[in-house]
Amino acid sequence: MKLLRKEFTLCMHPAAYVMLLLSAMVLIPGYPYGVSCFYMALGIYFICLSARENHDAAYTLTLPVSRRDAVAGRILFCALLELVQLLLMGLFTVIKYAIGTMPNPAGLDAGLALIGEGFLIFTLFNLIFFPIYYRDINKPGKAFAAGSIAVFLWVAGEVVATYAVPFVQYVLDTPDPAHMSEKALFTLGGLALWAGGTYSVMLRSTKRFETADLSL
Repeated sequence: MKLLRKEFTLCMHPAAYVMLLLSAMVLIPGYPYGVSCFYMALGIYFICLSARENHDAAYTLTLPVSRRDAVAGRILFCALLELVQLLLMGLFTVIKYAIGTMPNPAGLDAGLALIGEGFLIFTLFNLIFFPIYYRDINKPGKAFAAGSIAVFLWVAGEVVATYAVPFVQYVLDTPDPAHMSEKALFTLGGLALWAGGTYSVMLRSTKRFETADLSL
């Protein structure tokens, strides 16, 4: 997809590369690893912010593409970054287990269930951020504020759930390979919600962007 290539070439913000590297935070003992997903959300905000400053929307719509195409290109680009973030978290989790691990007192242990939670966090962020952003692309900060508040509330709830919700405490928040069947189903469910949520977000965001005023 040519628009996806355009996003990588012209819209990729240097901060997003740093946020990808922050997947390594799963190596930190006693850290709420869900926060790693927030950093990619921050990277997406910087991408949208720099796109505004560089008048990316005006440039994109001079190309032979529709507003729907422009929305799809940006959202698929960001979704791909989210997927890479989770793959890197999985890679660093393997490294963590190779060098020795211990229970995490600040939320889910690094493992398969954490990847499933990452899909849920990104689904939540995308469902809030992009429809607000495409209502007025000149105000990405408003969309990011709403999305990041939701993410932090989720992470806080997840930490509490590892002590108060039996399924989370005794099944999901356990070292791999314990309860791998349940964790795999949880992660596949998260993946399905993320994929379906991304499609839903594209539809909602397109409707808003088609009537949005692009003037500064």
